[in-house]
Amino acid sequence: MPEPCYTIDKGQGKAKSKIDERDEDLNRKEVSGLGTSDMIARFIQAELEEANGVLELQRSDLAQRFGCVPSQINYVMSTRFSPEHGYIVESRRGGGGYIRITRVQVDRHTLLMHVINSVGDTLDLASARAILSNLVQSQAVDKAVGQTLLWALSDNSLRAVPKAQRDTLRANIFKQVLIHLV
Repeated sequence: MPEPCYTIDKGQGKAKSKIDERDEDLNRKEVSGLGTSDMIARFIQAELEEANGVLELQRSDLAQRFGCVPSQINYVMSTRFSPEHGYIVESRRGGGGYIRITRVQVDRHTLLMHVINSVGDTLDLASARAILSNLVQSQAVDKAVGQTLLWALSDNSLRAVPKAQRDTLRANIFKQVLIHLV
């Protein structure tokens, strides 16, 4: 059975906006195997590149463009464009509401300290993996160090610890290693 393909259809005959012109390539190509959230995130990333790191979007326009509900846009914003991922998101709701996304360029020390301070008393493995991926991508943590830390934080490595306490221990180990890297 072939993988599902998704296309972005803007509707023919409509006047093109500045954003429409910049994302023509995304809309012409079929994106195989990607979910709606992935397509939305890719679109926003491409727009941020074009806009030099600061982008203002209408939530309703994005939802209409991708054929989804506005809450899915909120989900993408909170999971893919959070401070831990290197973004500041400002939002105003309502008819004229907008989302302003700013990519933050910070030095390694500041980024690591922000992550250390943002990790609470517990840290699940999926969150640790996402944060480490972003730290490696931003070159704040070397890839080998990130992989080693991920192995150390895995459920397999923590199997001697009761499941109810693993996330607490995982958060402590994670923060201590990052403190050492600062």
